[in-house]
Amino acid sequence: MTAFVPAPNSRLLFNLDAQLSHNANAPFLVEEALRHGEGRLAAEGPLVVETGAHTGRSPRDKFIVRDGNSEGNIWWGVVNQPMSPDAFAQLEDDFLAYVRGLGRVYIQDLHGGSQPEHRVQVRVVTELAWHSLFARTLLVRPSADDQAGFAPDYTIIALPSFRADPARHGCHSGTVIAVDFTRKTVLIGGTAYAGEIKKAVFSILNYELPPTGVMPMHCSANIGPNGDTAIFFGLSGTGKTTLSADPGRTLIGDDEHGWSDSAVFNFEGGCYAKVIGLSAEAEPEIFATTRRFGTVLENVVMDPDSRELDLNDATLAENTRAAYPINFIPKASSDNIGPVPRNIVMLTADAFGVLPPIARLTPAQAMYHFLSGYTAKVAGTEVGVIEPEATFSTCFGAPFMPRHPSVYGNLLKERIARGNVTCWLVNTGWTGGAYGTGNRMPIKATRALLNAALNGELATAEYRRDAFFGFEVPTSVPEVESTLLDPRSTWNDPEAYDATARKLVSLFTNNFAQFEEFVDTSIREAAPSVRARA
Repeated sequence: MTAFVPAPNSRLLFNLDAQLSHNANAPFLVEEALRHGEGRLAAEGPLVVETGAHTGRSPRDKFIVRDGNSEGNIWWGVVNQPMSPDAFAQLEDDFLAYVRGLGRVYIQDLHGGSQPEHRVQVRVVTELAWHSLFARTLLVRPSADDQAGFAPDYTIIALPSFRADPARHGCHSGTVIAVDFTRKTVLIGGTAYAGEIKKAVFSILNYELPPTGVMPMHCSANIGPNGDTAIFFGLSGTGKTTLSADPGRTLIGDDEHGWSDSAVFNFEGGCYAKVIGLSAEAEPEIFATTRRFGTVLENVVMDPDSRELDLNDATLAENTRAAYPINFIPKASSDNIGPVPRNIVMLTADAFGVLPPIARLTPAQAMYHFLSGYTAKVAGTEVGVIEPEATFSTCFGAPFMPRHPSVYGNLLKERIARGNVTCWLVNTGWTGGAYGTGNRMPIKATRALLNAALNGELATAEYRRDAFFGFEVPTSVPEVESTLLDPRSTWNDPEAYDATARKLVSLFTNNFAQFEEFVDTSIREAAPSVRARA
């Protein structure tokens, strides 16, 4: 028998049979996954797996235990749903009983956070070998010395084949993601989507770090040749991973970071890129990772005979993913840490075709757009979506933010002021009309605009003030068509543009009403308005 040591305050004290893999490396875990039929090897080496019914996160099934410690610290609502301590205790008992009946279990001891003084130590217990490989790839692997004295702060148990009982466990379905910040335990059942594991760690850090003054962020980050760090906020599909993997800059990380007094540091040791439609021409660095041993590909279609991949096939899921170590990107930071940022870029994929490809924001406007967290869904991405649909995800990551948005917003406001940071809004969505009429913003133009912003060229550019949103838009940038910078001029019907812009402004206004009482006058005055064009 092998003793399993739980996190402090946890009830996870039990014995496991000898079929236990503790901190196993990638080759072993790949062999285990193949041996037990969890996945298949593609022609050039990556492990290809299918996640079944769950090809993405299940936000409706996520809960936080509501007790004396969490009561006043959680932003309760649709995102952070409460679970009673008794229901969690019953769920935990049933998880442990289920684990005892498994023939094999995989354990990884890992760090969430690359800056030693601001990280949490996480023990991840998984039913599947490929989940263990995913966790080992996406989180930060401790050094040999750190592993020797490892004492977990939190424990995560992921059991895809476990089915929750709503009547017994206080949840909604057979799928459950339950977080107890007092017991420092996360239970994930009924879903094989591995992203729930990494997002559980992100939620932990989003809870633990703000009281220490560290700003947790759903963003990518990179460093320029002159040591200038840029961070990229953005929701899925806005280009966070793509734009941060710039061959001219050093990658810190693609998804989750902390901003301390001395650094921007990656929460992770790997990347989790969306790969549907990925091409070697447009995204060569990320494309190359899909051809390497050690990468895990989720729901990517593969020819059963040749084992060749088809990254354009969305038969299994639109949300196809690649999980790979960060050092698979040629220019990646060796320690996943960079200086505090000089630039903040907020990415949005505006399917209404209203927003310009780049705009410079005042600190108050940056706070407004950070709290708004705007992007848009397009027709065909979800059942029932037949025209562009605005999506507002607070702080560009509402599902992972346990505390009230004002906590994160005030941290950002303070750090922007302290570091005299320049803020930008970049639209990677549509131009020349809304989705279905216009075209997707050319990635070549987006890269040129970003380069001009980050290398300082736009500091001396001429700007116009947007009639609806009030932010500054450059009138000309080398290598970019000037008409692209004025979205109204790209529409065949300028009056239709105005009507669509007013509609988007009203959506922003309605969404921001929930934050009015928590922000000062300068931020309220930074809001867009339905004003007449000159």
